[in-house]
Amino acid sequence: MSNASYAAAGVDTTAGDLAVALMKEAVSKTHGPEVLGGFGGFAGLYDVSFLTSFKRPLLATSTDGVGTKVAIAQAIDKHDTIGQDLVGMVVDDIIVVGARPLFMTDYIACGKVVPERIADIVAGIARACAATGTALVGGETAEHPGLLGVDDYDVAGAATGVVEADQVLGAEKVRHGDVVVALASSGLHSNGYSLVRHILAQRGIGYSDTSAELGGVVGEVLLEPTRLYTGPLLSVLADPELANVVHSLSHVTGGGIAANLARVLPLGAWVEVDRSTWSPAPVFRVLSELAGSSLESSEGTWNLGVGMFAVVAAESASSVIARLAADGVPAWVAGRVSTAPHDLTGFEQGAKGVNGGAVRLVGGYAA
Repeated sequence: MSNASYAAAGVDTTAGDLAVALMKEAVSKTHGPEVLGGFGGFAGLYDVSFLTSFKRPLLATSTDGVGTKVAIAQAIDKHDTIGQDLVGMVVDDIIVVGARPLFMTDYIACGKVVPERIADIVAGIARACAATGTALVGGETAEHPGLLGVDDYDVAGAATGVVEADQVLGAEKVRHGDVVVALASSGLHSNGYSLVRHILAQRGIGYSDTSAELGGVVGEVLLEPTRLYTGPLLSVLADPELANVVHSLSHVTGGGIAANLARVLPLGAWVEVDRSTWSPAPVFRVLSELAGSSLESSEGTWNLGVGMFAVVAAESASSVIARLAADGVPAWVAGRVSTAPHDLTGFEQGAKGVNGGAVRLVGGYAA
């Protein structure tokens, strides 16, 4: 007699139910009075009646994943930080346009539902959502036996935010003489891990190995979670004295340093980012040495210590930097915007379909 049950096909609905039960408390902590219907519905409900106070509310949306960083989490069986990476990649794209994030949903695909593992991932997402003022209103965990290995999974998410139309940040607000403020990253964030994994494989270095140069277990160092910029930047934007001095923001993710900054500059503007204004963290230096390459050669892949750029009015740069520092984000002036005629040979101009400004990095990194 054939066994045509779902369990025989490799899908454990009981494990899925347990995973939901384990994550329920963490998710519920992200819910304010705007979230209706509680936990576990087919769709999340979010009360946006407060938008009636806006003159012209614009919704902002973003979706992303964590990339191959999940392979390292799987390799050392540590899953409690990857959720913060997801929130950082998604929600920190929302703040780039000046929007306040409202809610987020997540999606986890796995070869086998291990309830404790799924709960760890979602707890990390929930903690980061709470830190950014984002309600986690729903999600999905899908078991894909035969498509993914037993210990394999991938995560993705989407978020929605809101901004008043006349407060949208972008290249059109940038002016000649504005300064470029660099906001420090916490490490690699969630980009360039395919290169990282290739370098380590070529050198025969395991994720469970201990590295004196990196200062710990290799995999744990590489899993340093993505810094969250939304809270500190919302604090800057909410300050009446600073609300209008931030003209554009750039999230330094895929594409690297120059290309991402170029996307938020107007056509005809250019910036030389001074490498000597910061010192890349050991993780970047060690990986570059292992690869036998220079830090400069990875500027299009890794953030090298800059996770976000803010283009601000020059006279207010020190105040913005001080506010960010008070919220735990080191920041510094790394360049200045110019619209004067200039030879743009060697500059990166625009990126990802955006016909924006021009950027190049100059000088050498600080020791």
